Amino acid sequence: MRATPSRITLISLLLLAVLLAVCLLSLTAGPAHLQSGAVLRELLGMRVLNDTSRTILLKIRLPRILLGALVGGTLAVAGVVFQALLRNPLAEPFILGISGGAAFGAILGILLGWAFFPGVMGASFAGALATIVLVMGIARGNARIQTNVLLLSGVIVNAFFSAAIMFLIAITRNHKIHNILHWLMGDLGFAAFKEVAVLLPLVLVGLAFVYGTARPLNLMVAGEETAIHLGVRVERLKKTLFVLVSLIVSAVVCLSGIIGFVGLIIPHALRFLVGSDHRLLLPTAFFSGAAFLVICDMLARTLTYQGELPVGVLTALFGGPFFIYLIRRTLE
Repeated sequence: MRATPSRITLISLLLLAVLLAVCLLSLTAGPAHLQSGAVLRELLGMRVLNDTSRTILLKIRLPRILLGALVGGTLAVAGVVFQALLRNPLAEPFILGISGGAAFGAILGILLGWAFFPGVMGASFAGALATIVLVMGIARGNARIQTNVLLLSGVIVNAFFSAAIMFLIAITRNHKIHNILHWLMGDLGFAAFKEVAVLLPLVLVGLAFVYGTARPLNLMVAGEETAIHLGVRVERLKKTLFVLVSLIVSAVVCLSGIIGFVGLIIPHALRFLVGSDHRLLLPTAFFSGAAFLVICDMLARTLTYQGELPVGVLTALFGGPFFIYLIRRTLE
């Protein structure tokens, strides 16, 4: 599909409308059902709900859904960028170990009793940065980053940080251990407006910068040599985007825990629907990833009568078979 400015705007607005509809549906769903009309009027400032329903809507569900949309959109865009940089369909933050490194830093901050900002978020940044240094250091050869080695290095570093997280959990007697285990499986239940307010500008500024690199990403997908001949400083672009996107991912991971496979499923589905032009792929990935995670979280809250499921469990159930399908297709 040709990515003209009018088509990008039209499709983005259409997906934004879908996202808003999904968010409204999710606001009404849960053990305490709320009428969609009443929810809309309450959000517009008309006080039509009783105190209990208003508390559920504004202090529990709304920040949770906003966080889910930010996390899902960010992870989907990160998947698009990593797959373009590495030219590998299996690349995404979870597979590259960045989510694991950020989670290790965040858990260390939680166990040390640090405040969310700047303590836990700073520790999560540090964990992601350590992952980047390790993975890029291992993958560097002849002054150029070898993309296949980079992906394999990410898998190894992810396994290392998973073991380090299990070690921290095994030696601690902290009463927060149950919450940490739930968070590790991906959980949006800890969302609050103040954390969302910290996360929102970071994500929007970072993703705006990423969108500015859409054309160089298109050239890189055609081949690094081609991109170099057309004036793209490939190595600098790879390092800049790898570090920037990893840091944005670490910010969302420290609030949501490890939610895998969003950055794998959404980019591949969208390439089938809208093509591979990053000027169209990046905005559609954000809106689609946001809607996908809001739907998964709604299902996680409503599928069982015995409490909530971690949303990361649902994304893994969708993503695991999809990952196997991609491996089989790559081998063929």
